[in-house]
Amino acid sequence: MNLLEECKGAKRIGISGHIRPDGDCVGACMGLYLYLTKKMPGTQIKVFLEKPADVFRRISRIEELDSDYGDKERFDVFFALDAVPDRLGKAERYYREAHKKINIDHHISNPGSSGDVNYVFPKASSTSELIYRLIGMRELDRDIAQALYIGLIHDTGVFRYSNTSPETLRAAADLVSFGFDFSELIEETFYEKTYLQTQILGRALLESILFMHGRCVVSVLDRKTMNFYGASPHDLDGIVSQLREIAGVECAIFMYETGVLEYKVSMRSGGKVDVAAIASYFGGGGHKRAAGCSMNGTSHDVINNLSLHIERQLEEDGRQP
Repeated sequence: MNLLEECKGAKRIGISGHIRPDGDCVGACMGLYLYLTKKMPGTQIKVFLEKPADVFRRISRIEELDSDYGDKERFDVFFALDAVPDRLGKAERYYREAHKKINIDHHISNPGSSGDVNYVFPKASSTSELIYRLIGMRELDRDIAQALYIGLIHDTGVFRYSNTSPETLRAAADLVSFGFDFSELIEETFYEKTYLQTQILGRALLESILFMHGRCVVSVLDRKTMNFYGASPHDLDGIVSQLREIAGVECAIFMYETGVLEYKVSMRSGGKVDVAAIASYFGGGGHKRAAGCSMNGTSHDVINNLSLHIERQLEEDGRQP
Protein backbone atom coordinates (compact mmCIF):
# COMPACT_ATOMS: atom_id res chain seq x y z
CA MET A 1 0.00 0.00 0.00
CA ASN A 2 1.23 3.48 -0.91
CA LEU A 3 0.02 5.98 1.67
CA LEU A 4 0.33 9.03 -0.56
CA GLU A 5 -1.43 7.33 -3.48
CA GLU A 6 -4.30 6.34 -1.21
CA CYS A 7 -4.59 9.96 -0.05
CA LYS A 8 -4.15 11.52 -3.49
CA GLY A 9 -6.62 14.35 -4.09
CA ALA A 10 -7.94 14.32 -0.53
CA LYS A 11 -8.67 17.71 1.02
CA ARG A 12 -9.62 16.40 4.44
CA ILE A 13 -7.88 13.45 6.13
CA GLY A 14 -8.69 12.04 9.56
CA ILE A 15 -6.76 9.65 11.80
CA SER A 16 -7.87 7.88 14.94
CA GLY A 17 -7.10 4.91 17.16
CA HIS A 18 -8.79 2.95 19.89
CA ILE A 19 -10.34 4.24 23.09
CA ARG A 20 -7.98 4.52 26.07
CA PRO A 21 -4.99 4.86 23.69
CA ASP A 22 -1.77 3.09 24.68
CA GLY A 23 1.76 3.79 23.49
CA ASP A 24 1.42 1.97 20.18
CA CYS A 25 -1.87 3.66 19.36
CA VAL A 26 -0.52 7.13 20.17
CA GLY A 27 2.81 6.53 18.43
CA ALA A 28 1.24 5.14 15.25
CA CYS A 29 -1.37 7.90 14.99
CA MET A 30 1.11 10.70 15.58
CA GLY A 31 3.76 9.12 13.35
CA LEU A 32 1.30 8.94 10.46
CA TYR A 33 0.07 12.48 11.21
CA LEU A 34 3.60 13.91 11.18
CA TYR A 35 4.35 12.14 7.90
CA LEU A 36 1.19 13.23 6.08
CA THR A 37 1.42 16.85 7.26
CA LYS A 38 4.99 16.96 5.94
CA LYS A 39 4.19 15.37 2.58
CA MET A 40 0.79 16.96 1.96
CA PRO A 41 1.04 20.68 2.83
CA GLY A 42 -2.25 22.50 2.42
CA THR A 43 -4.32 19.39 3.21
CA GLN A 44 -6.42 19.50 6.36
CA ILE A 45 -5.29 16.58 8.52
CA LYS A 46 -6.66 15.85 11.98
CA VAL A 47 -5.94 13.26 14.68
CA PHE A 48 -8.76 12.27 17.02
CA LEU A 49 -7.82 10.51 20.26
CA GLU A 50 -8.91 10.51 23.85
CA LYS A 51 -6.39 12.55 25.82
CA PRO A 52 -3.29 10.36 26.13
CA ALA A 53 -1.17 9.97 29.25
CA ASP A 54 1.32 12.74 30.04
CA VAL A 55 4.26 10.37 29.44
CA PHE A 56 3.73 10.88 25.71
CA ARG A 57 4.33 14.61 25.85
CA ARG A 58 7.72 14.13 24.17
CA ILE A 59 5.99 13.29 20.88
CA SER A 60 6.23 16.25 18.52
CA ARG A 61 3.00 18.24 17.98
CA ILE A 62 0.95 15.97 20.24
CA GLU A 63 -0.84 19.08 21.49
CA GLU A 64 -2.50 19.29 18.06
CA LEU A 65 -4.59 16.13 18.48
CA ASP A 66 -8.33 16.62 18.96
CA SER A 67 -9.94 15.07 22.04
CA ASP A 68 -13.23 16.95 21.70
CA TYR A 69 -14.54 15.22 18.55
CA GLY A 70 -16.45 18.35 17.54
CA ASP A 71 -15.78 18.09 13.79
CA LYS A 72 -18.96 17.94 11.69
CA GLU A 73 -17.65 17.67 8.11
CA ARG A 74 -17.15 14.44 6.23
CA PHE A 75 -13.58 13.27 5.59
CA ASP A 76 -12.25 12.29 2.19
CA VAL A 77 -9.95 9.69 3.78
CA PHE A 78 -10.08 8.38 7.32
CA PHE A 79 -7.54 6.06 8.93
CA ALA A 80 -8.46 3.65 11.74
CA LEU A 81 -5.19 2.64 13.37
CA ASP A 82 -4.57 -0.16 15.88
CA ALA A 83 -8.28 -0.92 16.17
CA VAL A 84 -11.42 -2.28 14.62
CA PRO A 85 -13.95 0.51 13.93
CA ASP A 86 -16.19 -0.17 16.90
CA ARG A 87 -13.24 0.55 19.23
CA LEU A 88 -12.71 4.05 17.84
CA GLY A 89 -15.15 5.53 20.34
CA LYS A 90 -16.50 8.92 19.26
CA ALA A 91 -14.38 8.83 16.08
CA GLU A 92 -16.23 5.78 14.73
CA ARG A 93 -18.77 7.98 12.95
CA TYR A 94 -15.99 9.82 11.09
CA TYR A 95 -14.66 6.50 9.84
CA ARG A 96 -18.04 5.12 8.84
CA GLU A 97 -18.98 8.29 6.91
CA ALA A 98 -15.63 8.84 5.16
CA HIS A 99 -15.42 8.59 1.36
CA LYS A 100 -12.46 6.22 1.77
CA LYS A 101 -11.83 4.11 4.87
CA ILE A 102 -8.34 2.74 5.57
CA ASN A 103 -7.74 0.25 8.38
CA ILE A 104 -4.17 -0.44 9.57
CA ASP A 105 -3.78 -2.86 12.47
CA HIS A 106 -1.84 -5.80 13.90
CA HIS A 107 -4.40 -7.33 16.27
CA ILE A 108 -5.33 -10.94 15.58
CA SER A 109 -8.94 -10.08 16.49
CA ASN A 110 -9.18 -7.69 13.52
CA PRO A 111 -10.71 -9.54 10.51
CA GLY A 112 -9.24 -6.97 8.10
CA SER A 113 -12.48 -6.32 6.26
CA SER A 114 -13.84 -3.03 7.61
CA GLY A 115 -12.06 -0.64 5.28
CA ASP A 116 -11.99 0.11 1.60
CA VAL A 117 -8.29 -0.53 2.07
CA ASN A 118 -7.06 -2.91 4.79
CA TYR A 119 -3.46 -3.37 5.91
CA VAL A 120 -3.75 -5.88 8.75
CA PHE A 121 -0.81 -8.10 9.73
CA PRO A 122 -1.27 -9.93 13.06
CA LYS A 123 2.35 -11.14 13.08
CA ALA A 124 3.67 -7.57 13.25
CA SER A 125 4.81 -6.40 16.67
CA SER A 126 2.78 -3.22 16.56
CA THR A 127 0.84 -0.84 14.37
CA SER A 128 3.79 1.52 14.69
CA GLU A 129 5.94 -1.09 12.97
CA LEU A 130 3.40 -1.25 10.14
CA ILE A 131 3.45 2.55 9.77
CA TYR A 132 7.25 2.39 9.65
CA ARG A 133 7.03 -0.15 6.81
CA LEU A 134 4.57 2.00 4.87
CA ILE A 135 6.52 5.24 5.25
CA GLY A 136 9.93 3.72 4.54
CA MET A 137 13.33 4.66 5.91
CA ARG A 138 13.99 7.34 3.31
CA GLU A 139 10.90 9.34 4.24
CA LEU A 140 11.42 9.32 8.00
CA ASP A 141 12.68 12.23 10.06
CA ARG A 142 13.63 12.52 13.72
CA ASP A 143 10.14 13.42 14.98
CA ILE A 144 8.38 10.65 13.05
CA ALA A 145 11.02 8.12 14.12
CA GLN A 146 10.66 9.07 17.78
CA ALA A 147 6.87 8.70 17.70
CA LEU A 148 7.06 5.28 16.05
CA TYR A 149 9.82 4.11 18.40
CA ILE A 150 7.57 4.86 21.37
CA GLY A 151 4.93 2.64 19.78
CA LEU A 152 7.45 -0.17 19.28
CA ILE A 153 8.75 -0.19 22.84
CA HIS A 154 5.29 -0.10 24.39
CA ASP A 155 3.77 -2.95 22.43
CA THR A 156 6.85 -5.16 22.74
CA GLY A 157 7.55 -4.43 26.41
CA VAL A 158 10.89 -2.92 25.34
CA PHE A 159 11.47 -5.93 23.06
CA ARG A 160 10.77 -8.55 25.78
CA TYR A 161 7.48 -9.91 24.44
CA SER A 162 7.19 -12.76 21.98
CA ASN A 163 5.81 -10.46 19.26
CA THR A 164 9.34 -9.06 18.84
CA SER A 165 10.75 -10.33 15.54
CA PRO A 166 13.99 -9.73 13.63
CA GLU A 167 12.01 -7.24 11.50
CA THR A 168 10.99 -5.41 14.67
CA LEU A 169 14.58 -5.08 15.83
CA ARG A 170 15.71 -3.91 12.39
CA ALA A 171 12.96 -1.28 12.45
CA ALA A 172 14.08 -0.17 15.93
CA ALA A 173 17.68 0.12 14.72
CA ASP A 174 16.59 2.32 11.83
CA LEU A 175 14.49 4.51 14.10
CA VAL A 176 17.18 5.12 16.73
CA SER A 177 19.63 6.08 13.97
CA PHE A 178 17.86 9.46 13.86
CA GLY A 179 19.64 10.47 17.03
CA PHE A 180 16.98 10.93 19.70
CA ASP A 181 17.83 9.78 23.22
CA PHE A 182 16.15 6.36 23.05
CA SER A 183 17.36 5.32 26.51
CA GLU A 184 15.76 8.35 28.14
CA LEU A 185 12.62 7.80 26.08
CA ILE A 186 12.29 4.23 27.37
CA GLU A 187 12.78 5.36 30.96
CA GLU A 188 10.32 8.27 30.77
CA THR A 189 7.51 6.62 28.81
CA PHE A 190 7.71 2.96 29.87
CA TYR A 191 9.37 2.51 33.27
CA GLU A 192 8.97 5.78 35.15
CA LYS A 193 5.95 5.90 37.47
CA THR A 194 4.44 8.72 39.50
CA TYR A 195 4.08 8.28 43.25
CA LEU A 196 0.32 7.84 42.73
CA GLN A 197 0.88 5.11 40.15
CA THR A 198 3.23 3.33 42.53
CA GLN A 199 0.68 3.55 45.34
CA ILE A 200 -2.15 2.14 43.22
CA LEU A 201 0.15 -0.62 41.90
CA GLY A 202 0.99 -1.57 45.48
CA ARG A 203 -2.67 -1.67 46.41
CA ALA A 204 -3.51 -3.86 43.40
CA LEU A 205 -0.70 -6.30 44.20
CA LEU A 206 -1.57 -6.39 47.91
CA GLU A 207 -5.19 -7.31 47.19
CA SER A 208 -4.49 -9.77 44.37
CA ILE A 209 -5.72 -13.35 44.72
CA LEU A 210 -4.18 -16.53 43.34
CA PHE A 211 -6.56 -19.25 42.12
CA MET A 212 -6.57 -22.37 39.94
CA HIS A 213 -3.75 -23.79 42.05
CA GLY A 214 -1.64 -20.69 41.57
CA ARG A 215 -1.85 -20.71 37.77
CA CYS A 216 -4.05 -17.60 37.66
CA VAL A 217 -4.09 -14.33 39.57
CA VAL A 218 -6.71 -11.60 39.67
CA SER A 219 -6.81 -8.12 41.14
CA VAL A 220 -9.84 -5.81 41.21
CA LEU A 221 -10.01 -2.08 41.87
CA ASP A 222 -13.44 -0.64 42.57
CA ARG A 223 -14.49 2.94 41.95
CA LYS A 224 -14.33 3.80 45.66
CA THR A 225 -10.65 2.81 45.84
CA MET A 226 -9.79 4.70 42.66
CA ASN A 227 -11.53 7.80 43.98
CA PHE A 228 -9.66 7.50 47.29
CA TYR A 229 -6.32 7.69 45.47
CA GLY A 230 -7.57 10.10 42.81
CA ALA A 231 -6.52 7.57 40.16
CA SER A 232 -7.52 7.63 36.50
CA PRO A 233 -7.25 4.79 33.94
CA HIS A 234 -3.88 6.26 32.86
CA ASP A 235 -2.55 5.50 36.36
CA LEU A 236 -3.29 1.78 35.97
CA ASP A 237 -0.90 1.04 33.11
CA GLY A 238 1.46 -1.85 33.78
CA ILE A 239 -0.45 -3.42 36.66
CA VAL A 240 -1.59 -6.50 34.75
CA SER A 241 1.92 -7.09 33.39
CA GLN A 242 3.32 -6.93 36.91
CA LEU A 243 0.78 -9.51 38.05
CA ARG A 244 1.84 -11.85 35.22
CA GLU A 245 5.40 -11.82 36.53
CA ILE A 246 4.38 -13.78 39.64
CA ALA A 247 6.10 -17.17 39.53
CA GLY A 248 3.83 -19.97 38.34
CA VAL A 249 1.12 -17.69 36.95
CA GLU A 250 -0.06 -18.59 33.45
CA CYS A 251 -2.81 -15.98 33.21
CA ALA A 252 -3.19 -12.64 34.99
CA ILE A 253 -6.41 -10.64 35.17
CA PHE A 254 -6.65 -7.01 36.23
CA MET A 255 -9.99 -5.25 36.25
CA TYR A 256 -11.25 -1.89 37.39
CA GLU A 257 -14.75 -0.55 37.81
CA THR A 258 -15.90 1.89 35.12
CA GLY A 259 -19.58 2.14 36.08
CA VAL A 260 -22.34 0.40 37.99
CA LEU A 261 -21.72 -3.32 37.44
CA GLU A 262 -19.24 -2.49 34.65
CA TYR A 263 -15.55 -3.43 34.51
CA LYS A 264 -12.66 -2.88 32.15
CA VAL A 265 -10.71 -6.15 32.01
CA SER A 266 -7.08 -6.62 31.00
CA MET A 267 -5.48 -10.05 30.65
CA ARG A 268 -1.93 -11.28 30.13
CA SER A 269 -0.84 -14.81 29.34
CA GLY A 270 2.38 -16.76 29.58
CA GLY A 271 1.47 -18.52 26.32
CA LYS A 272 -0.71 -21.44 27.40
CA VAL A 273 -3.88 -19.32 27.44
CA ASP A 274 -5.09 -17.47 24.35
CA VAL A 275 -6.49 -14.37 26.01
CA ALA A 276 -7.39 -12.80 22.64
CA ALA A 277 -9.89 -15.62 22.04
CA ILE A 278 -11.40 -15.07 25.49
CA ALA A 279 -11.57 -11.29 25.08
CA SER A 280 -13.16 -11.66 21.63
CA TYR A 281 -15.85 -13.91 23.11
CA PHE A 282 -16.82 -11.05 25.42
CA GLY A 283 -16.69 -8.36 22.73
CA GLY A 284 -13.06 -7.27 23.13
CA GLY A 285 -9.85 -8.22 21.41
CA GLY A 286 -6.09 -8.06 21.36
CA HIS A 287 -3.25 -10.54 21.06
CA LYS A 288 -2.82 -14.14 22.16
CA ARG A 289 -0.79 -13.03 25.19
CA ALA A 290 -2.31 -9.59 25.82
CA ALA A 291 -5.96 -8.68 25.42
CA GLY A 292 -8.85 -6.91 27.05
CA CYS A 293 -12.58 -6.31 27.06
CA SER A 294 -15.38 -4.65 28.99
CA MET A 295 -17.80 -6.81 30.99
CA ASN A 296 -20.95 -6.35 33.02
CA GLY A 297 -21.91 -7.86 36.37
CA THR A 298 -20.39 -8.02 39.81
CA SER A 299 -16.65 -8.58 40.04
CA HIS A 300 -17.35 -12.18 41.08
CA ASP A 301 -19.58 -12.69 38.03
CA VAL A 302 -16.86 -11.36 35.72
CA ILE A 303 -14.14 -13.52 37.28
CA ASN A 304 -16.33 -16.63 37.16
CA ASN A 305 -17.18 -16.07 33.49
CA LEU A 306 -13.53 -15.56 32.56
CA SER A 307 -12.43 -18.53 34.65
CA LEU A 308 -14.58 -20.95 32.69
CA HIS A 309 -12.70 -20.11 29.49
CA ILE A 310 -9.27 -19.97 31.12
CA GLU A 311 -9.75 -23.32 32.87
CA ARG A 312 -10.95 -24.97 29.66
CA GLN A 313 -7.83 -23.84 27.81
CA LEU A 314 -5.49 -24.92 30.60
CA GLU A 315 -7.16 -28.35 30.70
CA GLU A 316 -6.79 -28.73 26.93
CA ASP A 317 -3.14 -27.75 27.17
CA GLY A 318 -2.62 -30.34 29.91
CA ARG A 319 -4.10 -33.07 27.69
CA GLN A 320 -1.77 -32.31 24.80
CA PRO A 321 1.16 -34.76 24.44
